[in-house]
Amino acid sequence: MSRKTRRAGVLLVDIGNTRVKWAWFGGGRLGRQHAAAHAGWAREDFARELFGAQLSAGNVERILAVSVAGERLNRLFAAAARQCTGIDPEFFVSQRTVGGVTTQYSEPWRLGADRLVGAIGAHHLVRGRPVCVVAVGTALTLDLVDARGRHRGGAIVPAPALMKDSLLTQTNGIRRRAQGGSPAGRFFARSTRAAIEQGARYAAAAVIDRAVAEAREIVGRRPRVLLTGGGAPDLRALIRSSHTFVPDLVLQGLAVLAADSATRS
Repeated sequence: MSRKTRRAGVLLVDIGNTRVKWAWFGGGRLGRQHAAAHAGWAREDFARELFGAQLSAGNVERILAVSVAGERLNRLFAAAARQCTGIDPEFFVSQRTVGGVTTQYSEPWRLGADRLVGAIGAHHLVRGRPVCVVAVGTALTLDLVDARGRHRGGAIVPAPALMKDSLLTQTNGIRRRAQGGSPAGRFFARSTRAAIEQGARYAAAAVIDRAVAEAREIVGRRPRVLLTGGGAPDLRALIRSSHTFVPDLVLQGLAVLAADSATRS
């Protein structure tokens, strides 16, 4: 099949601190999310993992990305994109109003791009209801968007893995006592290792439930709660607030932006 006869679309890419996620968007539909840890990646890894299968499946007309991984990784990704497609990727930059969402951040550019794109995806998924977006990655971020699409602000705390790492690296006594021991079970653990794991997980879940309560006071009704991120499945059983897991929420937001720009062009 020649490249001209293949389906055309947009490659959507979400580069986080630990993983890169990507999906195909074409014909108004978002394809299946793919994900991989990018530790130690070079340009060739981006070329092989992200573009190898995509170039055989369709004609990449555009590459839309959001990244919080830093300039070095962004340069490697951009170089791979140009090598494989001849296209320069478009990196999303936070702004006051975009994709149906208006942030009330005093300085919009300081709002993490992935957080704003996730808020856009969430706002379009719930349509007409307030929503609390919880992303569990290296950090745990919580963002509130009201029914009118106003991003009312957010909070950032260490995710459970980062909480555990801080205790193991910054406290000598705990680090020594955490060697070995039984795995996590109940809240009141019977080994130091399990106590660290449970403390971190329960702390994160408690922050989420508190955020939902605070959000209800701000917007006057209980918001929908959407969870995303690689660490979210480990917390779901501990969160008391009803919620929905949306693993590709940032890519959903990028799809909204891709569709909006296609409509305007």
